[in-house]
Amino acid sequence: MTWSVGNNLSDVLLQAPTSEPLPVLDFRSAARATLKLLQQRCGMTLWMLTRAEGDDWIVLDAEDRGYGLKEGDLLRWGDSYCARMVQGLGPRCAPDAKQVPAYADAPINLKVPIASYIGVPLCYGDGSLFGTLCAISPTPQSPQLLNDLPMIELMASMLSALLVAELRVSIESRSADKARNMATRDELTALFNRRGWDEILDAEEVRCERYGTPACVISIDLDGFKHVNDTQGHDAGDAHLRRAARTLENTARSSDLVARVGGDEFAVLALEANHGAGESFVARLRAAFGAAGIDASIGVVSRTSAGLAATWKLADEAMYADKRRRKLIRASA
Repeated sequence: MTWSVGNNLSDVLLQAPTSEPLPVLDFRSAARATLKLLQQRCGMTLWMLTRAEGDDWIVLDAEDRGYGLKEGDLLRWGDSYCARMVQGLGPRCAPDAKQVPAYADAPINLKVPIASYIGVPLCYGDGSLFGTLCAISPTPQSPQLLNDLPMIELMASMLSALLVAELRVSIESRSADKARNMATRDELTALFNRRGWDEILDAEEVRCERYGTPACVISIDLDGFKHVNDTQGHDAGDAHLRRAARTLENTARSSDLVARVGGDEFAVLALEANHGAGESFVARLRAAFGAAGIDASIGVVSRTSAGLAATWKLADEAMYADKRRRKLIRASA
């Protein structure tokens, strides 16, 4: 069955074969199907589903016939036509984009040739921007392209609704994960233990990859912990660990995940946090540790394309670099 302008949703459902149930699609699968359909229907060289995060513009999926862009590529949001579109500076459909001043002056033109553009926002439930469903081509298109805009807007609206539903389930699932199993909890501090931390990284990496969400990993090592144990005893050492754990929990947001991953080693996964937010968290944590009488070395790294497990290793390296730096400062004091 081919789609025509005259088809409405009830027509499509009535004409669908009853022996083959319609597939149940998740957000990413629906996005891929949408991009393929739109390229077949509307043409254009590149169709993308993107996420806007600060000044990062992340390609979540692409149907590309010439630009060489792919899933995971990172562009500058401020350079894009889409940034101007969501501000109302240019139309959602521009068959000849060079005739639109806001698009003709966009910095992205210095990187890739664009002569026609389509872009529609994807939004969260509160109306804030998630990203865009968009398309570009290096040649102008027929003005007839404008006739397809209502269909594209409908598809973007449906993808937004699916996204909101999935994120709601994801949040509920994350809350259940946090409370589900004492086998993933550290007996002394009640934080996640190393097993729980590993499971968290695996689960959240799937979510980060699917939705393009940023995250930061913070690695913490308590300085002088052995000295506390040796001079004050293990009870004092346990109390020191519990105080560090409570300080971490009180500094973290409710959405952040905190774990004790070794004897005096802790880690935090800050969700929906870019590097700037991670650095702000570390600044608050240093102040809170200082007030609690806790000395610690800290490293923070924002999620890389290699995944959260690899990011944790980088955060560990940053923490040890911080430890060496602090030793040099103390030695020279």
